[in-house]
Order: sequence, then structure tokens, then C-alpha cells
Amino acid sequence: MRLWGRATSVNVQKVLWALEELGLPYERIDAGGAYGGTETPEYRRLNPNRLVPTLEDGGLVLWESNAIVRYVADVYGRGVLRPEDPKTAAVADQWMDWQQTTLSGTMNPLFWEVVRKPPSQRSAEKARELTAQATKHLAVLDSLLAGQPWLAGSDFSMGDIPAGSMLWRWFTMDIDRPELPHLAAWYDRLTARPAYRRAVMTSYEPLRGKD
Repeated sequence: MRLWGRATSVNVQKVLWALEELGLPYERIDAGGAYGGTETPEYRRLNPNRLVPTLEDGGLVLWESNAIVRYVADVYGRGVLRPEDPKTAAVADQWMDWQQTTLSGTMNPLFWEVVRKPPSQRSAEKARELTAQATKHLAVLDSLLAGQPWLAGSDFSMGDIPAGSMLWRWFTMDIDRPELPHLAAWYDRLTARPAYRRAVMTSYEPLRGKD
């Protein structure tokens, strides 16, 4: 397998985490952001959106990070990342979609406001507003995790990967985080996983905006 995308992209990190959890061999090719490469005709043929990540596996070319995680889980990780029980798998799918449609809508702008923008362009008021919005969404997870250890139930699954990938930034950004004890306990369980540490817990200093 070949994975196109910079290691500092949270969407690329989702895929890296899935591959690392399963111990699959892969080649990662730097692309996107400061590395460029997504505007070339060759890359456009792989991904017409000119974004990362893109996965090549044999004759398959696949883009959209959560779709790639589902594919990897389905083909290589049944019973490990993809639950065997269809109902449990559906719950995992649900939380994967929730990350894309709900959580990322506040977490990504918050990261831009607090980290990506040059300091002179940041707004403390906007950061507080976005933190409050993200907290509202993360409180949904906190409530769920009060009664179970993982998003789909009793076992770690692909359902934990998209939202879990964003927690590294949440817990390391310079923001005033409210106490969400069950979310914090889930994060502790994630950071205990070697694959999470390798794929997700990487420095985002290269992304930090400077004046």
C-alpha cells in the first residue's frame, strides 16, 4: 500500500493509525501543505479533489479519510477494527460520520484560530467561542463514555479513530478546557496504544503560524 499525505494532517493520521493498529506494511509519501505535490497531473489522476490522504492498494485508489479507514478495517481488520457484529459495526460507522459532520466543524476552525494563524491575526474571543462549541460536542462523547470504554461499546474499533485522532490537538492546544472526565479517561486509553502514539501524537509545530 502507498499512502499519500503529510504526517501532520489529522486526516492522514486517521489512516496511519488504522494501518499501524493492524501492523500493515505501507509506504507514506509526503504530499499536501508545505510539501505540495497535489496539483500535479499525476496526483490529480489519483485524487481529483487534490487533497490528502489518498490510498493506493493494488488496483484500488481511494480518497476521503474515513472511507479509507473503513476500507482498511473491512478488508484487513475484521474482528479487530471492524466489529463482526453488524449492529456494533453500524454504531462505529455512526461515530465516524459524526466526527466528519459535527466535531470537525468546530475542531478544525479552533485549531486554525489557536495554532495555524499568525499570533497577530488570532482572536482570543473567537478562540473562546470555538472552544465552547467544541466542548458542547465533546460533552456528547463524555456522556456516552460514562457508561462504556469505547465509542462502539466494550471494544476499541474503527469508530474510535476519527474522533480520537482529534483529541491529541484538543488536549495539547493552549486553550481553557473544561473538565470532561470520561473524555479524558478515553484519551488516556488512546495514548496507551502504541499505534496512537506513533501515528497521532506527533508535533504540529511545523503548522504553527508565525508573524
